[in-house]
Amino acid sequence: MKPAGLLIFCSLLTRTLCVIAPVIPDFKTGDKKIITGPFWHEVFTEVYEDPEEEVSTTTSEPLPFFEDPITNNVTAQLGSRVHLHCRVHDLGDKTISWVRRRGEEIHLLSFGRHTYSADSRYSLAFEQPNDWRLLIQYVSERDEGFYECQISAHPPLVRRVHLSVVVPKVEIVDERGKPLQDKFYKEGSIIELRCVVSEVPQSSRQVNWKHGTRLLNYDTKRGGVSVKTETTENGALSRLYIANANRKDSGNYTCSLADFAASAVAVHVLRGENPLAMQRGGVAGLSRPTTALLCAYIS
Repeated sequence: MKPAGLLIFCSLLTRTLCVIAPVIPDFKTGDKKIITGPFWHEVFTEVYEDPEEEVSTTTSEPLPFFEDPITNNVTAQLGSRVHLHCRVHDLGDKTISWVRRRGEEIHLLSFGRHTYSADSRYSLAFEQPNDWRLLIQYVSERDEGFYECQISAHPPLVRRVHLSVVVPKVEIVDERGKPLQDKFYKEGSIIELRCVVSEVPQSSRQVNWKHGTRLLNYDTKRGGVSVKTETTENGALSRLYIANANRKDSGNYTCSLADFAASAVAVHVLRGENPLAMQRGGVAGLSRPTTALLCAYIS
């Protein structure tokens, strides 16, 4: 073939190949594609990676944490009910438990939403959205001490609560504020007794007065009986008034704060004797025979 003919043949062959050749798609970073065309039945996948744009596919779960301080002090009144709070965020699949510490001993009280204490006064009282409260009812002095709210992480997360139990103090006192055991009145006079209630962080409970077993707060049978109670900074001051005292008003009088604390005084209503002289001498100053005769005379 002449050079001129060879040149024309090559030119025609080139044009033909350009017409029938497949269009090769552009590859982008990270693309995986199968290319097919009239010349290939299959082309293996090509992967192009950019080392500067590597993306991590693993994400770490947030760790749980306490909303309140790690250590907290709670004060409760004897006989009341108290909640020990444990607010936890991002708990996830972890579990909450409450334990009681007594020295080296640890007593499990609750696990999850289940109570495990043999003492029915303890229970788990969960409050939405995240407060795993421990409820203690009818608080007694033996409940005082440390409690721990624990999260089952590794290592465990612990929040401590110290519970203090306040025992109310009740005293019947004289005009100078000193405790009384005996009080003497003359017939026809007004009986006035004062009762001081202290160490009461929750002064919502009523102060009751009794003469023997008879409740005097709402007494209407005798008449002339009144009770006036006012709250103080840490308790209450209650006064009992009985007008026109007579011999039947003698006996034991009790001032009490519910069923938790009480104080009693012996009231003597005398006829003709000098109550002031008896008051100054006091029962302690009387001999036993004299005291016996006095009691027999009053009764």
